[in-house]
Amino acid sequence: MISRWGDTFNSVALVVLVYRLTGSGVKVAGTVVFEIAPVILFGFMAGAVADRHPRRRVMVAADLGRAAVALLLVAVPGRLGVVYFAAFALSALSVFFNPAASSVVPSLVDADDVVGANSALWSAAVISQIALAPLAGAVVAAFGARPAFGLNAASFVASALLLGRLPLPARPVALGSRHLSDVAEGLRTIRSSRFLTVLAAVQGLAALSAGATSALLVVLAERHLGVGPGRFGLLIAAIGVGAGLGPLVLQRIVGDVRRPAFVFGPYLLRGGTDVVLAASASFPVALGALALYGVGTSTGNVAYSSVLQTAVPDRLRGRVFAFYDVVWQTARLLSIAVGGVLADRLGIAAVYGIAGLVLIGAGALGFAAGGRRYAAAAPG
Repeated sequence: MISRWGDTFNSVALVVLVYRLTGSGVKVAGTVVFEIAPVILFGFMAGAVADRHPRRRVMVAADLGRAAVALLLVAVPGRLGVVYFAAFALSALSVFFNPAASSVVPSLVDADDVVGANSALWSAAVISQIALAPLAGAVVAAFGARPAFGLNAASFVASALLLGRLPLPARPVALGSRHLSDVAEGLRTIRSSRFLTVLAAVQGLAALSAGATSALLVVLAERHLGVGPGRFGLLIAAIGVGAGLGPLVLQRIVGDVRRPAFVFGPYLLRGGTDVVLAASASFPVALGALALYGVGTSTGNVAYSSVLQTAVPDRLRGRVFAFYDVVWQTARLLSIAVGGVLADRLGIAAVYGIAGLVLIGAGALGFAAGGRRYAAAAPG
């Protein structure tokens, strides 16, 4: 959560700084490319590192590295090349941190508490972002980007200190002699598992939808709903409120998230809300639809993480999580590129309508290809 606090300040400051330096929307969008590229380049290797080495050490090293990069932005904040390098380096280190962090949750809680733990992690992150994003904007507006980057560096140091005391049990690791062989084993495991293969296809389709709609929400607000920046902020807040509440509800009503209804149902919910956004130009309807979209996003992510954490053996978990990160970000990058072209040629409502149908198709694929409990088909 402390890392998320710093990330919120950093993400706001980074975008504002690039725009102030260049005045170019294209160059602002370039930061997204530099953030996505490391996932595609290093994702498979990062998963192997998370499975081969002590995960606490991987997380601490990644945090300290990110702190150093954030301090570079404090020292040299006015050069576009430095900003792009920092965006790339922060993302690259996060690529190693994330699969390690996702893999350790089952080692910290009882099996019955995995869903609750993931719900708490997700809700804390989302609520922190909702609360701190306006403050981050005010800090950057009043004092410039440097204080925000400094706060980000401090958050990574604090995170590293706390993670250094994480009570993780000793974990025997028996992997091949080279990281490339570890990567190959992870890919073979995914290919041989019906559950993991179907989930990869569903995640890829979902990212093809969500990449465009998330990047073009501001276009939907202006061209389709006819609202300005103030009301656009309310649309973002609606997603955040839904995303914050969703896991809390899921934790209370769901006993076993491994059922297809909870793994793939959220894709249908999100697809339906995109179709509603395409069909209606009503601002209140859009607020309600985006709140439901937030619920679908958060509950889907909690179910997805919980299923992988409980169904995939510990020694493979880092590589499996990293694989899905690569699938998601690759499809997301393609979606952003295609979505912008379609928005100009067909209109933003058409983009949301197509995206909604793709999400519905992703959920339907999950239901059609599965059985009563997908986890039973995962590697044991």
